[in-house]
Parts: sequence; C-alpha cells; structure tokens
Amino acid sequence: MKVIGVRFKSSGRIYYFDPLEYTFNEGDGVIVETARGQEYGEVAQVAMEVEESVIVSPLKPVIRPATEQDSVMREQNAAKEGDAFHVCQQKIQQHKLDMHLVSAEYSFNGSKLVFYFTADERVDFRELVKDLASQFRTRIELRQIGVRDEAKMLGGLGSCGRVVCCKAFLQDFHPVSIKMAKEQNLSLSPTKISGLCGRLMCCLQYEQSSYEEMKRRMPHINREVLTPDGAGTVVENNAITEKTRVRLQLPDGSIDVREFNYMLLGRPGEPLPVPPSEPKPEPVKEAAEEPKPAPAQEATPERSPDKKRRRRGGRGKNGSRPNAPQGDGGQPAQQQQPRPQQQSQQPQQPRPPQQPQRAPQQRSNEQRPQQPKPAQNAQQQTAGAEGVKRRDNFKHRRGGANRPKPASPAPEKKE
Repeated sequence: MKVIGVRFKSSGRIYYFDPLEYTFNEGDGVIVETARGQEYGEVAQVAMEVEESVIVSPLKPVIRPATEQDSVMREQNAAKEGDAFHVCQQKIQQHKLDMHLVSAEYSFNGSKLVFYFTADERVDFRELVKDLASQFRTRIELRQIGVRDEAKMLGGLGSCGRVVCCKAFLQDFHPVSIKMAKEQNLSLSPTKISGLCGRLMCCLQYEQSSYEEMKRRMPHINREVLTPDGAGTVVENNAITEKTRVRLQLPDGSIDVREFNYMLLGRPGEPLPVPPSEPKPEPVKEAAEEPKPAPAQEATPERSPDKKRRRRGGRGKNGSRPNAPQGDGGQPAQQQQPRPQQQSQQPQQPRPPQQPQRAPQQRSNEQRPQQPKPAQNAQQQTAGAEGVKRRDNFKHRRGGANRPKPASPAPEKKE
C-alpha cells in the first residue's frame, strides 16, 4: 500500500496517510484529518510501499497540500499560544491548583485550545476550564502528561553536553531500569544516571544488548578458570575492554591479580583455546610491475613412470642407464650416449641358440643378472670369458644394478 509519513512536531512521531493522487517532497506542508480535526503537518517520508500490517486502519487520506495562507494561519496560532499560556498560568495560581503548566497549543483552524500540564496526583480542574472558556471563547482541553513527555516538549542539554535524545531524534520511549546501570558498572548515584526529567537516562538502553551478549560470553564471577599463567578465580569482568581480572596463586605461594582477554581463558582440565590469528594484509601490487617468472629449480616437473622405475634400480654416480631417454635430467641429448653404443667397439661372440641374447634395457628391477653356465664346449667357454671381462669394466661404478654379484651356478634350463 502506498503511503506518506507526516510529522506534526519536531522529533515527533510519524503518522501514515494516503497521498491519493498528490505528489509530495520531503518538508512539504499538508493538511490532514486527525482525531482532533484538521491539522497542519510536514512530510517526513515521501511516498513508499508498506505492508498493511504496519498501518493502523482505517488509513485516512490527505485533504490537500498546504498553501501560503495555511502557513500564515499557523504562524498566527503560534503567536497566540504564548498569550494563552500566560493567562492559563495566572488562572492556575488563582485557583491554587497543584499542577505545572507545560505548554499551550491551538488547533489548525483555531476551534480548540489544548493545555498540557504535569501533576503528581489527580487534579480537579473543572472550575479552571470554565474560566478559560469564558476568557478565550473557544473549546478548552486540559491534558495531563508525564515528566518524560515534558522534557521531550521543552528540550534542553543533557549531562553529555548535547541536546537530549527525546528532543533530537527519539520518537518513542523505551523502559529503562536500574538493572541496566548495574550491568554496565555505572555509578548508582541518581544525579549521575538521571536525565532532565528526573528519570533514568534513555541512553542506558542503547548498549544494553551488547552488554548482555558480552556477559553471556565472559566467565562468571568467583568461577575457576584456566589462564596462560595457571588456574585462578575470576574477580571482575570489563565488557568494554573485553578483559577479565583473575586472582592467581603463583608457585612461590604469593597471590597476584592479572588481566586476560576472555578468549584466552578456559575451563580447568581442558586445553586453552587458541586465539584467532589476525589476517595479514595483502601486499599492494603495482600496476607497472610485471610478474617475475619462477626460478627453474623451484618448478616441480611431473614424474614419469620410466624415471620412477630408474630410481628403483639405481645407477652409478657418474654414469647413465642404457634405457634412459635422451636429454633426461637437464643434460644435452648429444652428451648422453646409450650403453650399447659404447660396447659396440668390443667384439661379441654369438650365444648358442638355446640361450637367447638379452638386451640390457630389458632387465627389470626384480630380475638379477644371471651368471653364465659352465662351459661345455669351446663356444660356451668363449662366451663365459667375455661375460667376466664385461663385469670387470663396471667395477668402478657404484650403482646397485651394476655392482658385480658373487659367482653362483645358474639353474639348469629345462628343454
């Protein structure tokens, strides 16, 4: 539902009205119909959509926008309100009534004059109303208000040096109790926690929710807690600094009172909580600075299955395996020569057909080099001598796969 907010007094309550087809800006004057008749108000909130549950039905419409004549009439009524206030004050003294006059207010069309007053007890002002009606020749209404409403209407400076909250911005009054002052560790002297109205200051209610939340988190008084300096008893809590005073008994037998953040305390028999680490500020990167490439030694290349297999078998300190790919390990490809090419210069005797020749690169880590069988003929003796000579050439190497094994008779091959 489309409504506008209208305020009749400065820092007063805002009431909703139906704007009809009119368009208003904030601060414009409007004439509206209220329970006291037609009133002059100012637009505090422009047209907006609100839920029907927020509106007090029935929603009254705006009669019309205010004109210059309406503004002049309002100023004239404000000038007559001062004279009516002094006349009513004299009448109160004549009737010797125990009441304190606060203000006088004319309605917009001047058909009603309302007097606001405060009193400790019920006052019989029937004779006073008759005298005021004969004096002003209009309808008279006397309305009793509270001391907090009086401070809201008159205003003034609070103990903080600023205009009181009820006059500056506070629309409604909230209940305030002495318990709030106790929980906030304030002085219980009435002169320090009371406002101009003589009641507890409204600002005690502003931070009450924060104090209640902090009180729920911090340990209770006279409770055993575990601190970084040892076990102790809680003496006092400060909700503003979020610190707890703990009485400790030192190892030498002396007693000391120290302050700790409540987040560093724990229960006896449990480990101390770890305080949350503050996030480090990220360094600001300059736009002109180009990203530097990462060094070659920090890069971690992916491991290939061939390289992993070579590590299991091992190799010599300064040698290379015959099955290693060319250019592996960051060396030029032309410097790494396969082992079969180095041994191609030596004459090799052909093996008998029953013993097929095995290439060095076909050996696995789990297979051990087989020793030649005892020579049965001249060809086998020549092949055995050639194998012994080949093993002698690799004695200077330290690799596990190239280390010579003690000669042992090989098992006979079944045909």
